[in-house]
Amino acid sequence: MMSITPFRANLLCLGLLLGVLASAPARSADLALPLNASPTHESSRASATYIAPIAPYAEGLLPAFEISGRVTKQAFRVDTQGVTPQQLLAPVEDSLAEAGFEFLFKCEDRFCGGFDFRFATDVITAPDMFVDLFDYTFLTAKRDAGEYITVLTSRDATAGYIQIIQVTPEGATLLSTEKSADIKAETTTPITRPGQNGSLAEQLETVGRSVLTGLAFNTGSSDLGEAEFASLKDLAAYLSENPTRKVALVGHTDSVGSLSGNITLSKRRAASVRQRLISAYNIAGARMEAEGMGYLSPLTSNLTEDGREENRRVEVILLNTE
Repeated sequence: MMSITPFRANLLCLGLLLGVLASAPARSADLALPLNASPTHESSRASATYIAPIAPYAEGLLPAFEISGRVTKQAFRVDTQGVTPQQLLAPVEDSLAEAGFEFLFKCEDRFCGGFDFRFATDVITAPDMFVDLFDYTFLTAKRDAGEYITVLTSRDATAGYIQIIQVTPEGATLLSTEKSADIKAETTTPITRPGQNGSLAEQLETVGRSVLTGLAFNTGSSDLGEAEFASLKDLAAYLSENPTRKVALVGHTDSVGSLSGNITLSKRRAASVRQRLISAYNIAGARMEAEGMGYLSPLTSNLTEDGREENRRVEVILLNTE
């Protein structure tokens, strides 16, 4: 009878184990992504802190958990026109439910807090991630093992975007992703460009924003020209007729130049518009914020001069209806 040495026994056990692993089906991904999703960003930091929103932005505050652990950030671009943020979120949301996550908070654009929520939460910078201030969804979920995850989805005129931030205890396995969900464009809900239809007041009341058309700035400057602009006159009339309402003036640029330089220029131009409303129309400065988005929120492609000109603009955003 042949004896088996401890060394040979270990080799046999290892062989049996490898055989079992080879015959076992591959582990499926934890998070299902759209089939045409392409990764645009991934970063990971050990022993880091992340602020995870758990309620809408309100009264100057964003309720949130401060979570410590390994913080992993991922972003994906989905090259399909017309896909809604909820469609982008759905396969990831279903995957989290199947993986045993509890949903702590979910919201959509203006119900999250719109502009304020977007800028109070952590968002991967463009062009890796894009967020339309009026067209996004957000989800925060938790699993008993101390794992947290947030998912942010949005879209522009040409593609959808997905951001996933995971916080895991040291040594825990990161949720994997796989392009396995087949989603189709929702053609019944096209993106509405601000200022496309109706008067400025109608745009503010229905879609919450409008482009201040016809503005002209001095060459190479952020100073607003001296002409009387009809769109500013209309905005002043709207604010005078609705004395409790507040707005944000948001500057936008084309994609020529650096992001930091364009954000600075766009904010200065919005501030110049705000100052004109104060000085020429006696609108209280406390009712108007001035911000700049640079090239982060284009209306159309920057590949043509006509497109770049359309993207250079100042929008007015309605912040409240009280």
